[in-house]
Amino acid sequence: MTSTTVAAPATAAPAAQAKVRRGWTQHGLLFVAPFLLIYLAFLVWPTVLGFRMSLSSVNIAGGNNHLVGFANYAEAFTDPRMWHSLWNTLVFTVLSTVPLVLLGLGFALLVHHLRFVQWLWRLSFFGPFLLPSAVVSLLWLQMIYPPDYGLINGTLGIDVLWLSDPSVAMWSMVLTTVWWTVGFNFLLYLAALQSIPQHLYEAAAIDGASAWDRLRSITLPLLGRTTALIVVLQLLASLKVFDQIYLMTAGGPQDSTRPIIEYAYDVGFTGYRTGYASAVSYILFVLIVIVSLAQLRLFRKRAEVSS
Repeated sequence: MTSTTVAAPATAAPAAQAKVRRGWTQHGLLFVAPFLLIYLAFLVWPTVLGFRMSLSSVNIAGGNNHLVGFANYAEAFTDPRMWHSLWNTLVFTVLSTVPLVLLGLGFALLVHHLRFVQWLWRLSFFGPFLLPSAVVSLLWLQMIYPPDYGLINGTLGIDVLWLSDPSVAMWSMVLTTVWWTVGFNFLLYLAALQSIPQHLYEAAAIDGASAWDRLRSITLPLLGRTTALIVVLQLLASLKVFDQIYLMTAGGPQDSTRPIIEYAYDVGFTGYRTGYASAVSYILFVLIVIVSLAQLRLFRKRAEVSS
């Protein structure tokens, strides 16, 4: 006596799985719909509208408004003031990014190895980052940089015009920015350091590796992804610098600190040329995209080589 088994259709299980996936997709879209609507309304649409404005002669003071094509972009590329402000932005980016990355790493290593009152060190390094830009600017403007009674000149016994000398003003902006924002990089590095397995250091110590060898062969390579993230974020933040410079020097003296965003602001809201200001803004936008893609590609290649 034999028994036969009727096999279920092979397509039943995949069909059921596909139905479940469609159900999850529909429910997921319902959950993300509010965010998508806000994203489209407040980011995508303004981006499209701003690009359209950059192709027109729109003026916030009124007057004739018509499409001019890429005339605003052609004018921007031949505008020496735009290039000067862009150069200031690049100089600030280079001068601020390097110390912000190195100091963030150094502070994180210091706090990670200190075993007493770590909360105090964390608060000390991260605290300034919580302050608004207006508070930071007022603090340095009224207490740190005044040539007569400022903290730096008074402590060191020097007479430096920190905000009035064109050769020093940019360094002053970099110093203020480093003090203000290094805490964010410090926190990212500290979190990454705490995630490194301790047994790697113990094994290296047993093999006779010195502290410098452990730092060079274990810590820094394992912090590679965090360093890549910090560098990209820092470049983006420095290229978009505006607040502290506008509040402390308004781009002076002699336009030595005016970044490109402030130039776009001056052209758009002081010169009332909104279309031209939009074109300048999109030139900066393209530059930021290029720098971001280049950095990500560079770090990805390094990761592939190291692996």
